[in-house]
Amino acid sequence: MIAGELKPGENPTLATKILAAMATGTIGISVANPTDLVKVRLQSQRGADPSKPKLYNGTIDCYKKTYAAGGLAGFWVGIVPNILRNSVINAAEIASYDQYKQMILQYIGMRDAMPLHFVCATMAGFTACIFGSPFDVTKTRMMAGKYSGVVDCVSTTFRTEGFGAFYKGFIPNFMRLASWNITMFITYEQLKGYVFPPVKKE
Repeated sequence: MIAGELKPGENPTLATKILAAMATGTIGISVANPTDLVKVRLQSQRGADPSKPKLYNGTIDCYKKTYAAGGLAGFWVGIVPNILRNSVINAAEIASYDQYKQMILQYIGMRDAMPLHFVCATMAGFTACIFGSPFDVTKTRMMAGKYSGVVDCVSTTFRTEGFGAFYKGFIPNFMRLASWNITMFITYEQLKGYVFPPVKKE
């Protein structure tokens, strides 16, 4: 819909890939924000002190207490940084994977097979982590209920911890995103090969 009609063999521009990925990321997380919110709150309910009492007794209890505290709107706490985070990571993952693959095929001549997909997926995960980490940190901190808004979260984090705080947990985050991208794109490429098998030249 964003690219319009493409000629046979024509590739969408990088800008088109980024816009498409950001659009799907925005739509996806707008629906999934309540689930993401509950996940973050369950993961961070004790913080760094395991001796603290748990705030929630499980997933259903977290949903109930979130609704009791803020109604339906309470499930969309942190939606702005979450949209920014998801759209940026989506764009970095999907657009960069496609772009890396296109460039390697064109300039290096690597065969379009699993090793290429693995390399491009790993690079896409690293790219997503570079661009998405600041949004990821902001989103997670807001959902944990520590800040009044995006500006308060970003300014307080920067003022008290410095710019490096936005890249806390970079290595585990990269491992998560890289493994996710490797699994997703290799599976996608294999399925695509079955659904749209390459045409053999006579």
